[in-house]
Amino acid sequence: MTGEVLCEINDKVAKVTINRAAKMNSMNPPFMAELSGVLRELDDNNDVSVIILTADGPHFGAGYDLKYNWVETYGRGPMGTRKMLKDCADFEYGPWDCSKPVIAMVRGYCLAGSCELAMMCCITYASEEAMFGEPEIRFSTAPPAVIMPWIIGLKRTRELLYTGDMITAEEARQFGMVNKVFSADKLEEETMRYAKRASAISLEGLQTTKAAINQGAEIAGLRSAITYGVEVGGILDAQETEQYKQFEAVKKEKGLGAPIRWRETQFE
Repeated sequence: MTGEVLCEINDKVAKVTINRAAKMNSMNPPFMAELSGVLRELDDNNDVSVIILTADGPHFGAGYDLKYNWVETYGRGPMGTRKMLKDCADFEYGPWDCSKPVIAMVRGYCLAGSCELAMMCCITYASEEAMFGEPEIRFSTAPPAVIMPWIIGLKRTRELLYTGDMITAEEARQFGMVNKVFSADKLEEETMRYAKRASAISLEGLQTTKAAINQGAEIAGLRSAITYGVEVGGILDAQETEQYKQFEAVKKEKGLGAPIRWRETQFE
């Protein structure tokens, strides 16, 4: 354990906290393995009925860690890229595949892979200042798990993914990405209140209900669609478009912040 994932259990409710605030709670393979392990342990713990997933600091997460050396781990080319996207998608399935209800409690930015992780949770509660989006398309990479159409519908997904635009917590609520929005000082209290109410249901009842809901979506094609998204996303990522090359060149010369600011100026 590296301490990048914290866990506390109180009266059948487990609170799991992503503890990488200094890195905007961005995600890399060592962190992914740790969070996945914690979720599996909680799934096997019969004293836990409901799980809250949140993050330390002002932001839920900025997605995958762009400073991590992904090439060193996965190599270059289509096959390495495909394996990377598959591993990321499998990681994002963690809250979905957990047999117990998982509630995302979101503050601040919830972007890219972090947004996908929150959407994979059963329920999402957010603070008023939270922002959601998938900006990675702006430098020609694709989401590992294209869960968004199943959450907010095709047309709204297209509107967001074609531009990488962000939406507010209230807009996310209207779209169906977020269940409820609370003031920052009430978010944890209200999230815990719901978790406690749900934990009053028998564990067997919660698990059976979640399994039935998930299976309905999977029979409709959710998992197959996400698997296809990994395949085509691998093709896009392996192409190294001109936008991607420019992004990488600026990053190499000036650091990560510069190319992100450079891309954002194209959408002002």
